[in-house]
Amino acid sequence: MPKALVIVESPAKAKTIEKFLGKSHYSVKASVGHIRDLPKSRLGVDIENNFEPEYINIRGKGDIIKELKKEAKKATKIYLATDPDREGEAISWHLSYILGIDADSDCRIEFNEITKDTIKKSIKQPRKLNHNLIDAQQARRVLDRLLGYQISPVLWQKVRRGLSAGRVQSVTTKIICDREKEINEFVPTEYWSLNVISNVNNTDVDFSFYGIDADKIDLNNEADVNAIIEKIKNRKLLVSNIDTKIRRRSAVKPFTTSMLQQEAVNRLGFTTKKAMRIAQELYEGIDISGEGTIGLISYIRTDSQRISDEAKEASKKYIYSEFGDNYHIGDKKSTQKTKKNAQDAHEAIRPTSVNREPDKIKSSLSKDQYKLYNLIWRRFVASQMADAIYENVSIECKIDNYIFRATGSKQIFDGYTRVYNFTDRDDKILPQIEIGDKLDITEILPKQHFTQPPARYTEASLVKTLEELGIGRPSTYAPTIGTILTRGYVEKEGQSIKPTELGEIVTEILEDNFEMLTDVDFTAKLETLLDEVEDGEVQWKKVIQEAYEPLESSIKTALENIEKVNMDIEVDEKCELCGSNMVIKHGRFGKFMACKNYPECKFTKPIVEKLGVKCPKCNDGDVIIRKTKSGRVFYGCSNYPDCDFVEWNKPTGEVCESCGAYMVEKNSKKESKSICSNSECVTNASTKSKKKVKKD
Repeated sequence: MPKALVIVESPAKAKTIEKFLGKSHYSVKASVGHIRDLPKSRLGVDIENNFEPEYINIRGKGDIIKELKKEAKKATKIYLATDPDREGEAISWHLSYILGIDADSDCRIEFNEITKDTIKKSIKQPRKLNHNLIDAQQARRVLDRLLGYQISPVLWQKVRRGLSAGRVQSVTTKIICDREKEINEFVPTEYWSLNVISNVNNTDVDFSFYGIDADKIDLNNEADVNAIIEKIKNRKLLVSNIDTKIRRRSAVKPFTTSMLQQEAVNRLGFTTKKAMRIAQELYEGIDISGEGTIGLISYIRTDSQRISDEAKEASKKYIYSEFGDNYHIGDKKSTQKTKKNAQDAHEAIRPTSVNREPDKIKSSLSKDQYKLYNLIWRRFVASQMADAIYENVSIECKIDNYIFRATGSKQIFDGYTRVYNFTDRDDKILPQIEIGDKLDITEILPKQHFTQPPARYTEASLVKTLEELGIGRPSTYAPTIGTILTRGYVEKEGQSIKPTELGEIVTEILEDNFEMLTDVDFTAKLETLLDEVEDGEVQWKKVIQEAYEPLESSIKTALENIEKVNMDIEVDEKCELCGSNMVIKHGRFGKFMACKNYPECKFTKPIVEKLGVKCPKCNDGDVIIRKTKSGRVFYGCSNYPDCDFVEWNKPTGEVCESCGAYMVEKNSKKESKSICSNSECVTNASTKSKKKVKKD
């Protein structure tokens, strides 16, 4: 029986959609991503012919193309149902070329979620291919090819083979290098705080020095602090003002792609790459007990916070039923104004059904799938809930004209935090105090502080910065971070990202010779131009021409002026074969040691970084720093494989007084502290009880 052919990108998605449409009337096949692209072995762009791209069938896709052509010949109708974005539109365009489909026919369908109703509705509303979207993708692809394939060989000649430069990766590396430079050049500044404690009705109240009269005063040194202490010693605090205010904390907004990545890093400890991989699984479909395979969340690549009317109404009914009508957001707008550079093509990321509660389907999900789905579900529901309300009290006291202030706060309505809350918050309730009361000072607490340098970027903060600067798109953040880690331009130290020596050298070369490639404004402007191509306002080859013109002359100059960089460092250690000095070299997997007489002598050995701590398992080997393939640091024994000691946290060499296990260094955003490696140890239990959860 003749069937209509539906082509999607993913085999997992194909199975789900075929079940919804019915095998008797539809055949659903997967292209497994792109089937045509620029050739890998050469530039593939005819610069002399107005930057005409040369597309070829991707090697290894022959069998897929053959099958799609076979299915297309016997199909009554062909629907191209790739992802609803620029990349998906381009894949459909290439499919139309391969299969001989008229690009101006109604062959394209799109959907924001993979549910039965949505799929059946979309199949009834086919449209023509959107050539503006296709041109925007072509412009991005050709630009990236021109920049990458023409600048990367310069780095191969002057530094070493295997390096690369790119429109987004190079400016991202520069941002990380610039932050490291800020940290290295930072000069701490001294400042002081001055607090006084007063015991009121058996409750200690902490008053902080504010200033003199109505003016805020900074305490810059110990002399300033001591002068105030001399004047307030043995004096009483006179309560001069009490201010009570109601504060509302607005509900969180639903997830965009970049915000999902940030929250997955901060709340769940995922990498951006892992977050997007699991989100893709949730979008494409999970086999849910009692329901079958179904997409659990809407399309995951979006910069919009818009929510459909249907989803809003469903969430309203759920909130009314579960929490009461006072918990619903009401008529207040539940989405922010769309950002200027946002494409706003899709809704925010949300569950396909608000009634599909995470705990109800937990048994059908993997541990990580549950974590991410739970985060998305709670975020969406919370975005449709009422504000949290707090009562804040500020008490102002005087000693002469010196002002001290104490603040208290209590939650009077939990609102959206009932669903989405990561703060182990305790109300700070002040005792009954009246204006005119005189309070005894029981303790004076001066404290010296120093300003801190800016923190290194984490994956979450880097994604936030890239979005704020308009660099790349949310869907490119994870692969960009992955690329600069793989290339060895940056490395991870715990959760922090710092540049390597190689990254700093490459960035310096690019800054000196290809300034536009590391120019934040240039990169952001290109993103805006690509948006204008998508909107049909600019011709795509004109964008390429304007970006390429300054590049062409820079390449010739760079090849003439850049001196070859020798990153090899000679050391005193002798080669075990010929006795010559060894040198530290940089390879594909990082630094290693090799004989200076290469290629006559080919002796090499790994570089071992010792902590100066004996292995706590075998007590013979040294604890050494090692790295995973993805660049994550861990600690192992130098006697491996005879000793299989492995630890993610840095061993300190100390022993726990409570249980005798080895101690490790645990780093957080705010502090570094020693904890017991034994998770069941009472020492850790007491630490956890005092630990404060990250603020929302």
